[in-house]
Amino acid sequence: MEKIFNNTQNAFALKSDTELDRAYFLFKLIDSEPLVRIGTAVTNFAIKAHLPVEGLIRATVFDHFCGGVNENDCLPVVDKMFTKGVSSVLDYSVEGKEEEQQFDSALEMTLKTIDFAEQRKAIPFAVFKPTGFGRFYLYEKLGEGQTLTAEEQKEWDRVVERFDTVCKAAHDKDVALLIDGEESWMQDAADDLVADMMRKYNKQKAIVFNTLQMYRHDRLDYLKRLHEQAKSEGFYIGMKLVRGAYMEKENKRAEEKGYPTPICASKQATDENYDAAVVYMMDHLDQMAIFAGTHNEESSYQLMELLQQRNIAKNDDRIWFGQLYGMSDNISYNLAANGYNVAKYLPFGPVRDVMPYLIRRAEENTSVAGQTSRELTLIKTERDRRKGKN
Repeated sequence: MEKIFNNTQNAFALKSDTELDRAYFLFKLIDSEPLVRIGTAVTNFAIKAHLPVEGLIRATVFDHFCGGVNENDCLPVVDKMFTKGVSSVLDYSVEGKEEEQQFDSALEMTLKTIDFAEQRKAIPFAVFKPTGFGRFYLYEKLGEGQTLTAEEQKEWDRVVERFDTVCKAAHDKDVALLIDGEESWMQDAADDLVADMMRKYNKQKAIVFNTLQMYRHDRLDYLKRLHEQAKSEGFYIGMKLVRGAYMEKENKRAEEKGYPTPICASKQATDENYDAAVVYMMDHLDQMAIFAGTHNEESSYQLMELLQQRNIAKNDDRIWFGQLYGMSDNISYNLAANGYNVAKYLPFGPVRDVMPYLIRRAEENTSVAGQTSRELTLIKTERDRRKGKN
């Protein structure tokens, strides 16, 4: 398999010299764990104290990792990326809400992004988080097998109704819908609900996609069980595969509560688990569709090789590669330049509301060995290439 991810001219074709310099500055900051900790604490304090920091955040970290403050704000970014064959997934990244009105607002925004996707080839997927539609506590209680009170049951019925409304809209408008994965102790209830949506709306093809976080050692077994259900009940499986974003929180909770951590024992075990899930899904592509969410070059090459070995077209609509906006442009743009389906998750929302997402991105980059230094190396290579050219 030809190695394509070192082509920085493709990777950064859309970035001006100024944007490239800003990216270098940001990843330099993120490369320092103490600076990330201090920056996170200062930013949280400034926002809670209503200090006027939004302009600074917007001009730096927000504009690098987010598409805009609302869906229309994102369109210039969407259109620009699509000139290079990279599609977008508009991700309303407002987190940690607890009230019915906020859940209804998230529902309306998700329906709006489905409308956007229906009208634009550049936006092939819509997306939402389960806890965007209902309280975390409800998922957790159901996942533990506890009985809901009468009031909680009514509340949960509204959660189910929001899921159904969105999945039906996606089905009717033929827009694939990604449903994000979250913490393990709420995920069982979310899995059951998403599986119900698959049974209902994935009769002809995969419209509804769940997410498997493959740093959990039990996720491949879950996929195999779901596959047995799909075969017997006659529905298709859509699945976004990722490594996972809550590792420290998962390990900490397991230690505090005295149960075995659901997280794989090592980074290598996680990588092997991820790659095994890709192979399993490719083995059953007649009944599955894959959104391979990965910033890992080796996993990307593996999926490319599987397509080649099995004579499957690079642009087969059952197979997508995905990365986050602002990261791994060397993977996204080089995949697109070589004819593969690729989409960037493009977060948006009010600056204050999106800060938890941005902080998690910074912490994740700091904790993933090699991720930030790889970004810095590629950016430096491109800056040197441009200087040599001028």
